[in-house]
Amino acid sequence: MSRRTAFFSDELCFWHSAGMHALVLPVGGWVQPPAAAGFAESPETKRRLKSLLDVSGLSRNLLLRTASPASEEDLLRVHPASYLERFKALSDAGGGDLGPQAPIGPGTYEIAKLSAGLAIAAVDAVLSGEADNAYSLSRPPGHHCLADQAMGFCFLSNIAIAIEAARARHGLERIAVVDWDVHHGNGTQSIFVSRDDVLTVSLHQENCYPPGYSGAEERGTGKGEGFNLNVPLPAGSGHDAYLQAMHSIVVPALERFRPQLIIVACGYDANGVDPLARMLLHSDSYRALTAAVREVAERHCGGRLVLVHEGGYSEAYVPFCGLAAIEELSGVRTAVEDPMLELIELQQPGERHAQFLSEYVETLGRRFT
Repeated sequence: MSRRTAFFSDELCFWHSAGMHALVLPVGGWVQPPAAAGFAESPETKRRLKSLLDVSGLSRNLLLRTASPASEEDLLRVHPASYLERFKALSDAGGGDLGPQAPIGPGTYEIAKLSAGLAIAAVDAVLSGEADNAYSLSRPPGHHCLADQAMGFCFLSNIAIAIEAARARHGLERIAVVDWDVHHGNGTQSIFVSRDDVLTVSLHQENCYPPGYSGAEERGTGKGEGFNLNVPLPAGSGHDAYLQAMHSIVVPALERFRPQLIIVACGYDANGVDPLARMLLHSDSYRALTAAVREVAERHCGGRLVLVHEGGYSEAYVPFCGLAAIEELSGVRTAVEDPMLELIELQQPGERHAQFLSEYVETLGRRFT
């Protein structure tokens, strides 16, 4: 069944530049400059996703939209003025390091405001009834950004800003965030960790980023105790482990919370060829994960679901993963075939590792019941 899916993007988001890097290392010293722009958080992963939507014909089935930048009022609901002033000053001066693994270039402040604005508009489209669900191709990403600190390619907390705008404009009382980016959603967690009106769930590679972080014991603080959930999966986890974690841990948590809106921090860096992680997901994994949260949204909040783009650093493969997720959102299948699917399926954990992962997920699940 086809659904009204809105897709929010803007060419300017592809123009954020972090300067010369090789993967995540600043050029200089022993780090040779790359032949082309070499920063891991490249615009090409997103631009190529948008291109694949167009050439596959899926774009013709979507409500294509752009948006205005987030306002200062929107930003100040999450970020203190002192941080925004520091961010803007560095951006206006031509760029530099705003935080750990958070280099910026000229104009990044304005582009980041637009990235957050796309997330706000995607949520508005769903809550107003213009669309059944929505996808925001936000760049720069946001889920690592703390209220007062940039890190991990993230400068504004796009999802937190969209949540606070939705609460202010639509009066929502319960919003759930499911983060399946391969890195922990530490920024989103930190912003909502003491609140019971926002459930934050992060599925991530254990000890990956922030370096050494697991988080299984962190459940929230004060009023927020029990409203934060981390599901750290060991390196090498594949399709079955993620789906087991989703259905045995994440879905029951969402069912108990009964959200009025679900937002997904939709990173694709758990894919089997990503340079910044060691997981084994493929396009059908993201199709299945999207289906799982969509079905919860349909049972509990009228289908109100928004995916906000986060990480994913394989320029060749992210587009196929993103296409699968958006096909599932819209209910429309294209003729595109994933050229990497069979290869990544062949690399899924062997029987002994699969049994270990299954027992690991079961143990995690018992902690959260």
